[in-house]
Amino acid sequence: MSEITNIVMCGVGGQGVLLASELIIEVARVNGFEVRKSEVHGMAQRGGAVFSHVRFGESVFSPLIPEGEADYVLSFEYMEALRYKNMINKNSKIYLNSHKLVPTTVMMGGPAYPANIEAELTPMTESVYTVPALDIAKELGNSRAENVVLLGSVAPKLPFEKDSWIEVMKLNLKPKIVELNLVAFEKGYSFGTDL
Repeated sequence: MSEITNIVMCGVGGQGVLLASELIIEVARVNGFEVRKSEVHGMAQRGGAVFSHVRFGESVFSPLIPEGEADYVLSFEYMEALRYKNMINKNSKIYLNSHKLVPTTVMMGGPAYPANIEAELTPMTESVYTVPALDIAKELGNSRAENVVLLGSVAPKLPFEKDSWIEVMKLNLKPKIVELNLVAFEKGYSFGTDL
């Protein structure tokens, strides 16, 4: 594979964006790809915006994804994808977690939370998928697994065997959360296979 795959991951502090990006990085490495990443998580602990660029291929020189060159956008919070519209092109695939975290500014009378994110994004790309990652995670008994559900939903489209993902999770997650995350990944993977 001579091309580079570019993944933008975005969300809000506490949603597990950075853990999900680390899992993609490890899976890409295990499969022999060169990987670069860039991330910002300034006020993440206070619910601020978090994003990560992950790039993998035979040879990757920069960790930053050029504008308009995202192959995938994983938005862990429903609205966050709008911040990265400049990264999208007509071939981009966007995965929106249906989880809405309404910002304090909206609750205090600021601009309204956007009503239909899909409608705003589909003029740029037809591949916009909404994933009920939080709902699925809650069904499993732990809402914190929503990041792995969303990750699982995009996994069927990436060039890695499912077994690679499983091995990476077993090696990189704390033992007490491995089983939950394997089930969450499987649920997301099943959902994503049909997209």
